[in-house]
Amino acid sequence: MAKIGQPAKTSSSQGENGSSQDERLSSTSEGKRPYTLFQGHSGPVYSAAFSPFGDFLLSSSSDSTIRLWSTKLNANLVCYKGHNYPVWDVQFSPVGHYFASASHDRTARIWSMDRIQPLRIMAGHLADVDCVHWHVNCNYIATGSSDKTVRLWDVQTGECIRMFIGHRSMVLSLAMSPDGRYMASGDEDGTIMMWDLSTGRCVSPLAGHNSCVWSLAFSCEGALLASGSADCTVKLWDVASSTKALKMDDTKAGSTNRLRLLKALPTKSTPVYNLRFLEESFVCIWRSLAIGS
Repeated sequence: MAKIGQPAKTSSSQGENGSSQDERLSSTSEGKRPYTLFQGHSGPVYSAAFSPFGDFLLSSSSDSTIRLWSTKLNANLVCYKGHNYPVWDVQFSPVGHYFASASHDRTARIWSMDRIQPLRIMAGHLADVDCVHWHVNCNYIATGSSDKTVRLWDVQTGECIRMFIGHRSMVLSLAMSPDGRYMASGDEDGTIMMWDLSTGRCVSPLAGHNSCVWSLAFSCEGALLASGSADCTVKLWDVASSTKALKMDDTKAGSTNRLRLLKALPTKSTPVYNLRFLEESFVCIWRSLAIGS
């Protein structure tokens, strides 16, 4: 069972004794850079995330588990079990050690690297929790769901403190601004919404994509928002100047200001499933592929 339109990142299997295996493959004779293949999941892998310092890797799978891998030892360290159905997304907190997961079982969960059971279970969505994202202060997580809502949760209590309503299809991607004031969410129809976290209000809808918005990312200084879509484009939005204009028009009823589209970058025939800003504010793009075991 896969999320609509998105292929699994990998498909790997367990060893004969059920333990995880990893294999280093290299082809130096052809001039290719060596890479490490981690094997352990018994089904497709839908999400992977590096820790802030790159020494650990998390992966989530249709086998309902999350695995923690050491990039130094090239080995599986822990298999976390708790979800009852496929785990669509997993994300490290900005400081590491803690991580959050989103699942088909309609829950999000908070985990600690040193405990095999979840610390918190966030229940309340009426359908799949498709994506999860940490707030920059690590006190909150946001979840996007197939029930067309976004929720903000208190990590300490596990309670939902705010619900964002406005999307007309399943919410597939989330991003937080570096200053922690705004959140962007993208849905299956190609719509992106910018939310003010303090009020829960949608301050600007973004229309431009015509298919699923799989990935969103703010630039390091928060002036730009990048969106990657199944329509094979990356779009860059002007956040800084547009939010200033929105503040000036806050007192005007029915203001229709939108974030200004700066650039549309086509990838020819490559859907964009994940993107990130580098420190120099260049966008790094890569595609999700299904690899046979």
